[in-house]
Amino acid sequence: MTADLSLFDLSGRKALVTGASRGLGRQMAGALARAGADLVITARDASSLADTVAEIEAIGRRAVAVPLDLRDEASIRAAAAVAEEASGGIDILLNNAGCNIRKPSLEVAWDDWNTVVDTNLRGMFFMTQEIVRGMIARGRGRIINIGSVTSVFGYAGLAAYSASRGGVKQLTMSLADEFGPHGITVNCLAPGWFRTAQNDVLYRDEEWLEYLVDRIPLRRPGKADDLDGAVVFLASDASRYVSGQTLLVDGGITTGSTRALPKAKP
Repeated sequence: MTADLSLFDLSGRKALVTGASRGLGRQMAGALARAGADLVITARDASSLADTVAEIEAIGRRAVAVPLDLRDEASIRAAAAVAEEASGGIDILLNNAGCNIRKPSLEVAWDDWNTVVDTNLRGMFFMTQEIVRGMIARGRGRIINIGSVTSVFGYAGLAAYSASRGGVKQLTMSLADEFGPHGITVNCLAPGWFRTAQNDVLYRDEEWLEYLVDRIPLRRPGKADDLDGAVVFLASDASRYVSGQTLLVDGGITTGSTRALPKAKP
């Protein structure tokens, strides 16, 4: 008996990816396109999506760029309406857009907290609320919420971000329970430490990077294409009986591993 690889085929599916102008969002949008999906992609400035659109069209798939500010309710409603009309109905929602403000907790301002949590958690919820209406009507759908290793681990200087990503994990489980009867799966894809524009300054610190790698069993930070298989799996029929789960793609860092100390010489 051989595996049915057609389960991973996204041909004919329409996916909406938020925050797709750069980094992991752009990479995952490309992964869905390579698996056969057509895309609606968003960013606060739709013109910043030109390169992503070009990449997707070069694969032979369709891409529509739509402006979206997840901190603005009217923007969410408008983007969702355009996405539904342009695609003929969204089958896959990838809630990727997010932000971070890295500060010690005693320096976090009221507006800092609101910016991070409103974008990463509130915006994700209300974007899902808009798109899931069509999924319910059609009796099918895949929702993938991007979390983080901070969905399950805590790190100093990331209080608001960790709170928002922990909330994404809990939100995923609640929505999976609520939307499952409509044929909709909801899962959280949680990357570990990947180098992006948001955290690039950390990776320039060789001492910090050595400290990080020491705690990753696979002995390296993530590369953008390490997420390709996971996102296609969660978007496809291969994951049809997987819902409410958090899939950590983290090189094993959440095992709590550290490199063994060398044995003392006699």
